This record gives sequence, C-alpha cells and structure tokens, in this order.
Amino acid sequence: MATVTLGLLQHACSADPAANLAKTLALAGQAAKKGANIICTQELFRSQYFCQSEDHDNFRLAEPVPGPTTKVFQQFAKKHGVVVIASLFEKRSAGLYHNTAAVIDADGALLGTYRKMHIPDDPLYYEKFYFTPGDTGFRTWSTKFGCIGVLICWDQWYPEAARLTALQGAEIIFYPTAIGWHPKEKAQHGASQHDAWETIQRSHAVANGCYVAAVNRIGLEKPAGGEGIEFWGQSFVAGTDGGIMAKADKKQEEILLVPVDLAKVDDTRTHWPFLRDRRIDAYGGISQRFLD
Repeated sequence: MATVTLGLLQHACSADPAANLAKTLALAGQAAKKGANIICTQELFRSQYFCQSEDHDNFRLAEPVPGPTTKVFQQFAKKHGVVVIASLFEKRSAGLYHNTAAVIDADGALLGTYRKMHIPDDPLYYEKFYFTPGDTGFRTWSTKFGCIGVLICWDQWYPEAARLTALQGAEIIFYPTAIGWHPKEKAQHGASQHDAWETIQRSHAVANGCYVAAVNRIGLEKPAGGEGIEFWGQSFVAGTDGGIMAKADKKQEEILLVPVDLAKVDDTRTHWPFLRDRRIDAYGGISQRFLD
C-alpha cells in the first residue's frame, strides 16, 4: 500500500493497569474502525509513569514479553487486520528489566521487540533504577503496511539512533513517549523544552527522509507524591520534509489519525540525497565517547 493511516493513541493513565489496558484497547478499536493501519501506544501505557521515584514495589508492574499483554494485542491485530506497536515494562528475568516495544503484524504475528537503548536519569525520570539498557540494537520490521522502526522516548534526542534505524530501510520511525513539564519549571522553561523536543524529532525526519510519529501521554501524574509531572501530550506526525502533518492537543485525549504516502520516502531521498552524500569514511570518531 502506498498510503497507510497511522493511529496514535494519546490519553491519561490511571493507577489501575487493567483499566489502562482496557482504555487503550478501546481507543485502538476506535482507531481501527476509523481506518488506522498502524496503531501505536504511548510509552508504558499500562501504568502511570512510575519512574518518578525509586521504589522496588514498582517492579511488580513488569511482565514477560511475549506475555499477557502481547497476547491480547496479537488477537486484536489479527481481528482488525492492523499493525500494533505496544510499549511495555518487560521482565526478562529476575532482576533484569527493560523498557520494551513489541511489534505485531496485521496477521497477529509478534515480529519482534525493541528495547530502549538510551536510559535517562533526571529529576523525576529515574529510569536507570528500573531499566537495563537495550541489547536489541536498532531494528526495523517489514509489516503489511510498510517498513517501520521503533525508538522510545529518550532515544528521541539521538540522531545516531534515527540514522541507524533509517539505514535499515525504515519508512516510518515511531517514538512511544512519556514526557512533560516539572510544574515549577513550566512558566520559565516550558515553551523552550517542548520546542526542542519537537524540533529534534522533525530534524530526524529531514535528515533521513522518513516519517516520524511521536506518541505522548497527557495529564498530571503524582504517583510518588510531590508536584509530579504534567505530561504535555501534543503527539504528532512529521512528514519526510520535517513539516508537521498533524498534532494532538496538550490536554485532550485523542486518537490522531494521519494518512501518509510511503512513496514520498523514495521521492524525498532522491531529491534530498543525504544518504548518498554521507562520508562514511570520515565518521570513525562517532563511536568514541569524546574526541580529546
């Protein structure tokens, strides 16, 4: 199919994992009925963003992959004939956990997983306590509706991740996300923080001649007390030229449906031949931590 419709699920999350799964399935069902071909959840949709504190009890939220949630979405994908990207807290083994995205094809087959490679450790984003850095590498999957890649949240800031995903043929890069404002910082830094987040992802679309789809949650969450995080929503799809094709609201639950023409990937890469003109002979230093 030259044209496929993306369905991005933006919503608030409660403290009840079962309720969050039911809501996500309901939204996914609506998206499928409205014509979505590829449906993507927001990051860690089964819970509130628990990484605001370092609490061993939160490891109880994790599950195996494949596991109960992937099974439900495999059945869903097969029933509706859609591709699904589901972001999960994976328990790989005792003491070994990942922030993982499962990719399910339209026939219900679990094509594989991507484990978040870049793990942040910022105020209220204490992910290093929970997640082992990914070991899948950067991956793509040939689905019924095109070749897709998946990166997760903090990966958004790294052009290397987008480039290596695009070099494997990704026509669309999806970014399940949980990002927002610290309430105390919003007045002073909120606009610039959001602008930087959006700009860096649009730049990945430009540099690689592919579509970028970012899916973010909404709502003020305080699972650890304190002021919490105000998630800024504004899920969006950027075209192969980096332009915003569609964007969701800051505060409203939305199913963002965006048709994309995959033929534009080839057209853009032909007219803006950044991949052709890369000087791969000169990039050896990129694999070093710092060039002293």
